[in-house]
Amino acid sequence: MTIAKNRVVGIIPARLQASRLPGKPLARIAGVPMIEHVYRRSRLNPRFDEIYVATCDRQIAEAAAAFGCPAIMTSDAHQRGTDRVAEAARGLAAGVIVNIQGDEPFIRPEIFDALLAPFDVDPSVECTNLMAPIRFDGERDSLNAVKVVVDRRGDAMYFSRESIPTRRMGQSTAPAFRQIGIYAFTAPLLRRFTELAPTPHEAEESCDMLRLLEHGHRIRMVSTDVALHSVDTPADLARAEVLMTTDELFKMGIARQS
Repeated sequence: MTIAKNRVVGIIPARLQASRLPGKPLARIAGVPMIEHVYRRSRLNPRFDEIYVATCDRQIAEAAAAFGCPAIMTSDAHQRGTDRVAEAARGLAAGVIVNIQGDEPFIRPEIFDALLAPFDVDPSVECTNLMAPIRFDGERDSLNAVKVVVDRRGDAMYFSRESIPTRRMGQSTAPAFRQIGIYAFTAPLLRRFTELAPTPHEAEESCDMLRLLEHGHRIRMVSTDVALHSVDTPADLARAEVLMTTDELFKMGIARQS
């Protein structure tokens, strides 16, 4: 599959209900809703034909419309962001759909080039996922960070909120990576995702991608050194407020047009 000949659509799943930070998508960072930061930065990548917000909350849809992003209303029954994205994608003409996490206000547009590159060179690739090297013990121990181990081809073997590879055997020399929750799917695989039964490890780890692994699908992992700062907790939000004041894209005027 040569994705240059297909439409690439980005979808940002969002809902107000969140256990760790209720109302997270509309939380303001430097005066701008978090989801607006995500949309405006992602839109800078020219590979996207369209970007949408997928939500079950009218308040989010209205906020998205205010900053120029079309919204697709979805069911309020989804427990996984990927299921919400899949529902929103049903009526869209797209060869590849990118699931863009709405809690990545420092997202860089260039990371989508890396995410999409495997589709250009390997026609067997159906799904890609970004990962970043773990540099701090705090990341390895945080249950908010999903860790991943890969095989020699670069395909995911397992995702966990626990520290993997283990450090119980002494100082680990194996590289450690955390998942960045930004995925790309071929349209057929995304449709297939919703037909697959939820799986035990998916539920235990609270990780969408384990559903694909447990049903035998491959996920090509792509490493990036781009530093992102996801927002999961009130402390993360406070940190983002400080970091945004020196952020290069924000200082250039991105996401200031509320």
